[in-house]
Amino acid sequence: MDSDVVRAVLLGIVEGVTEFLPVSSTGHLLLVERFFNLGEDNFWKSFAILIQLGAILAIVCLYFAKLWRAAIGMFTDETQRRFVLSVLVAFLPAAVIGAALGGIIKSYLFNPWVVCFTLIVGGGILLWIDQLDLKPREHDAAAFPLPMCVGIGFAQCLAMIPGVSRSGATIVSAMLFGADKHAAAEFSFFLAIPTMVGAFAYDAFKSRHEMSFDHITIIAIGFVVSFVVAIVVVKAFLSYVTRHGFAPFAWWRVIVGTAGLIALALGY
Repeated sequence: MDSDVVRAVLLGIVEGVTEFLPVSSTGHLLLVERFFNLGEDNFWKSFAILIQLGAILAIVCLYFAKLWRAAIGMFTDETQRRFVLSVLVAFLPAAVIGAALGGIIKSYLFNPWVVCFTLIVGGGILLWIDQLDLKPREHDAAAFPLPMCVGIGFAQCLAMIPGVSRSGATIVSAMLFGADKHAAAEFSFFLAIPTMVGAFAYDAFKSRHEMSFDHITIIAIGFVVSFVVAIVVVKAFLSYVTRHGFAPFAWWRVIVGTAGLIALALGY
């Protein structure tokens, strides 16, 4: 099998598994690219962002009925309009800050040392949130108060630092603002749609002159793999975290971050 196809499948699996778990898909992709020599040129750096659309399509499919009701009802139904507005309000901080500082962040923070440290710190935060005796007030992801959505939106901006985890930042912040685990996770999924579609469109536009037919084929393979894997992972994650907690994901972050730091210290 062609090495590029194997690479696309591997990265598609990593993306699909990690995009909606609080473990940082960007961080894992950066580490996989570093330690397995999978990201040595600009195409593969863009590939990691472009295949995120496959994972987002999984959310659209899983929540199609809810999203369709929102799309057709946002001009006539106050409830649906409120839902759409809450997601857009939460999306705006990342759109503004990402456009202003995205290049600087990629230049200085996209390295494996930062990823490993933030994976460990994020694992500690997940263990801490599991120990809190929170009293949820919000149980419907489509009806969060707008000030709460703004706060979640700013928390999402922390995920511009690789290793932080977009889903982790949004779920934890939503819980601290009063959401239960199920609603916090669902809102994180909905917020991922405009956020990742925006990142996809921006990177696709920047990379348009570097793309060939072969590149498009490889992206399509990664897209399909991430889509299929993400569907399975989202359903399993939502069920598990609602009943249990974040401990497995926290310890996974700590283990991967520590192993990465050891490998980097040894010169890998």
